[in-house]
Amino acid sequence: MTDYLISFNDEWVPAHAPEQVRAKAIAGMAVVEEMKRAGVFVFGNGGLDSSSLLCSVTADGDRPIFTDGPYVESKEHLGGFCVISVDDDDAARRWAGRLAVALDWPQEVHRFPTPTPDQQPTAPHEEL
Repeated sequence: MTDYLISFNDEWVPAHAPEQVRAKAIAGMAVVEEMKRAGVFVFGNGGLDSSSLLCSVTADGDRPIFTDGPYVESKEHLGGFCVISVDDDDAARRWAGRLAVALDWPQEVHRFPTPTPDQQPTAPHEEL
């Protein structure tokens, strides 16, 4: 099985009235529920709040520098995503297509790299 990220950019979504947003949420969640029943759903999120950027981080040698800005100039941000684990690219495309139709906005599909046998699982994050 291979893991895939299905996502959409918030800039791709036209303005919606609150009742339209609720209807899209219901339609999208129905597809997610199908993913769960099929055993392919790994993780997902309805998106990021564009006003919630916590900080910017740069490196100064081996030391991280956290600031409130400046940020990269961009109107784009992740609107929503899910991670699925399926047999192949075609299966990932089918699930992304289901979401695109249910939500009526574009989706992108990205494949996570397949770990090689010599790669170790990622350790839990450490305090900096």
